[in-house]
Amino acid sequence: MSEVLKEKIKLKKAKICVIGLGYVGLPLAVEYAIKGYNVHGIDTDITKIKLIHQKKNYIKDVVNKDFLFAINNKLFTASEKYDKLGEQDIIFICVPTPVNENKTPDISCIMSATEEIYKRAKKHCMVILKSTTFPGTTEECVMPVLEKRGWKVGKDFHLAFSPERVDPGNKTYNTSNTPVVVGGVTKKCLEAATLVLQDVASKVHQVSSPKAAEMSKLLENIFRSVNIALVNEMARLCDRMGNVNIWEVIEAAATKPFGFMPFYPGPGIGGHCIQIDPYYLDWRAKKYDFHTKFVELAAESNEEMPFYVRDMVIRELAFAGIKTNDANVLILGTTFKKDVEDSRNSPAIKIIELLYKEGITNINFHDPYMRNIRLYDKIFRVQELNEKLLKDADITVIVTDHSSYDYEWIVDFSKRVIDTRNATKKIKNREKIVLLGAWAHRLPS
Repeated sequence: MSEVLKEKIKLKKAKICVIGLGYVGLPLAVEYAIKGYNVHGIDTDITKIKLIHQKKNYIKDVVNKDFLFAINNKLFTASEKYDKLGEQDIIFICVPTPVNENKTPDISCIMSATEEIYKRAKKHCMVILKSTTFPGTTEECVMPVLEKRGWKVGKDFHLAFSPERVDPGNKTYNTSNTPVVVGGVTKKCLEAATLVLQDVASKVHQVSSPKAAEMSKLLENIFRSVNIALVNEMARLCDRMGNVNIWEVIEAAATKPFGFMPFYPGPGIGGHCIQIDPYYLDWRAKKYDFHTKFVELAAESNEEMPFYVRDMVIRELAFAGIKTNDANVLILGTTFKKDVEDSRNSPAIKIIELLYKEGITNINFHDPYMRNIRLYDKIFRVQELNEKLLKDADITVIVTDHSSYDYEWIVDFSKRVIDTRNATKKIKNREKIVLLGAWAHRLPS
């Protein structure tokens, strides 16, 4: 590692740039800024840049006083342009990595950011990729672009991968107290990245290569995907069997103090990582003539859950003698996770889409964190949650179990409730409640 860069890091004189100011990038940028570094953020979304310039914090997990401290003390600036990239010593890439409609990885944002770094970066800079991606991205995709100038990795610039570990809405773990993993292309790259990361992370765990770090990120999330798929399948079996409540079963199994970790069923998974990562691994595995059947099956099983909730709604309407084109359905909670503002890949939006396709056009929704949803030719506008809205609905579907909801009040004024999250578990009178994972006994014989 360059002694000049090393000294800059130790003295917090290194200039840091964060490309991508979303749920990963903004918390990272603010964390380095409050530690005393000069941080510059870049995001092509002009709305985010305007909000930062207006001193408006748009990520709930970022402590607002830290956000304002960073901006007011000129420790954090932001732009939609890359013109200051050449001044930076350390560059983090925190951009989106979705999949396309064919479930193929889309790393175009990573490559676009890399091209900008190649055009502008100065010698001896440090580049750390944090975006979730397939094993090999850092060395096989990013590194060749950065070496086009004739620079040598580990000598003229440093390159590493350190996966993001952001859990939106988590009240316990955040950027500063969550251990991180890092893999450098060379030993000097690893040394430089570790030195940078240990300033904002509680622990830095080194691995032998960027590929190992990239794979570790996929394993973390695929572990969750597989276990969620397992309980989702168990929930559907309990529904089929009748009079077996999956939530009771999980609670009982969780009393075992070893060899079991509780996961819970639901209407589907959302966000970025758990839904996307299995396809990144499956796609990459094919290069090695390997088919990750187990991983792919789990992902497919999770993606079936919104369809299952749709079926619950339709069968409950039939049970009540209500035609789909006459039905009034209310969806409660449309972000992908409770108490967060993030609606990426939300199962609630998929459920609305599926119900609409079935001819249920009278769909209302409420979510304290969202406004409008556009699907096809229709805009679904967020409604005020009141007694009339609940009474008018033939079925109220709890999809995201926000803490702000008064579930007893919701059940009291609803005709019938489909609960996909066990949010109503404390309510004793369950005559109106249909619970995912304990549904079959409500169906007509």
